[in-house]
Amino acid sequence: MSDPPAKRLFIKSYGCQMNVYDSERMAEVLRPLGYALTDRPEGADLVVLNTCHIREKAAEKVYSELGRLKEMRAEKAEAGQGRMGVVVAGCVAQAEGEEIIRRAPVVDLVVGPQAYHKLPELIARASRQMGERLAADFTPEEKFDALPKAREAGGVSAFLTVQEGCDKFCTFCVVPYTRGGEYSRPADAIEAEARGLVAQGVRELTLLGQNVNAYGGKDEGSSGGLAALVRRLARIEGLERIRYTTSHPREMDEALIAAHAEVPQLMPYLHLPVQSGSDRILRAMNRGHTIEDYRKLIDKIRAARSDIALSCDFIVGFPGETDADFEATLSLMRDVGYASAFAFKYSRRPGTPAASMAGQVDESVKEQRLARLLELLEQQQRAFNAAQVGRTVDVLFERPGRHEGQILGRSPFLQAVHVQGPQTLIGQVAPVKIGAAAMNSLTGELVASELARVLA
Repeated sequence: MSDPPAKRLFIKSYGCQMNVYDSERMAEVLRPLGYALTDRPEGADLVVLNTCHIREKAAEKVYSELGRLKEMRAEKAEAGQGRMGVVVAGCVAQAEGEEIIRRAPVVDLVVGPQAYHKLPELIARASRQMGERLAADFTPEEKFDALPKAREAGGVSAFLTVQEGCDKFCTFCVVPYTRGGEYSRPADAIEAEARGLVAQGVRELTLLGQNVNAYGGKDEGSSGGLAALVRRLARIEGLERIRYTTSHPREMDEALIAAHAEVPQLMPYLHLPVQSGSDRILRAMNRGHTIEDYRKLIDKIRAARSDIALSCDFIVGFPGETDADFEATLSLMRDVGYASAFAFKYSRRPGTPAASMAGQVDESVKEQRLARLLELLEQQQRAFNAAQVGRTVDVLFERPGRHEGQILGRSPFLQAVHVQGPQTLIGQVAPVKIGAAAMNSLTGELVASELARVLA
């Protein structure tokens, strides 16, 4: 007798890399229930929207998507294909769970980011119409203890959450209210998960956390801190590359800076958000550091690793931001020189201190400032990419490219690199001489003299 067909699971992730990691773990906890991932919501047996609450109108985007799912569910039922279950997970679920249940009857379950390990139980109870529809408690320890110890790798690079939550309470941010306080996973558990992924062919790990460099997990006989964790993971045979994101300037300690100089697996690419170039605005944001602090920190990092590429986050139009404050941000950008960055207009998030601050900036002013900032960022990113032309860089190849005979990988600086080459290089690091640069990618040629060694 043949096995019953797998139930189709569609997960849509919004926002940060931590949501991507969470979505992968949700797929794992649902696999024993017979769910297999599909890349389309149409006809799915279960749809999970894994939401992000950082940007303005995040909830409205979710409601718009739920409207489309309501139509899909009706079509599936009319076609006699069974019922589509709908779950809203993540930070919007945490922040607005009761409102989602009230406004969107199509939703079967609302699950916060610290409760998704309960999905199998909640789905089973909901199918019997005997369980709660809202699960949004803060129990990160329980969550990680309950998740499957073995993960199925999806490629040669993988995300690995090591820290969750935030105690910084920046006045613009909802993360402390949706993800809870800072929690660091035990180093033993992280290493076990890492070893399992490497055994499946993963060659690069990106360690994730809302404030990843605030990591402080300890086990018997080991020291805490992200630097110690990086050194521990670097000893795993077969792990070629380690990255981490997102960092806070206040948590960038001497040990971590030294690790960038001393651990070859730790890539020379650092995302270190500053948000503004104005001390006055940083105080209003409750960032806890000054521009002088940030500049000195950058100097220390570059002294330790001269080739490091820097990435950043900027917010324009924060309440009270003047033209002079904005010009200070542009000045900082010019002085530091970023390989890449993310820039956003300030979004008013209900419940955060900044939402009720005086001096809310007009939307048209935000638009103008964002356009100027993005223009400078594009110039810097193009210049950084162009500087790679003529150089030979090590590339970790991840997958086939879009064109015949092409393979795609990443440089140490996280740039996409396209070359003509054999697919047997996927999962391997090989030197590439860069021949051309575009805004978002590089192209080059494999160094022929090194291929035999790499493929041996």
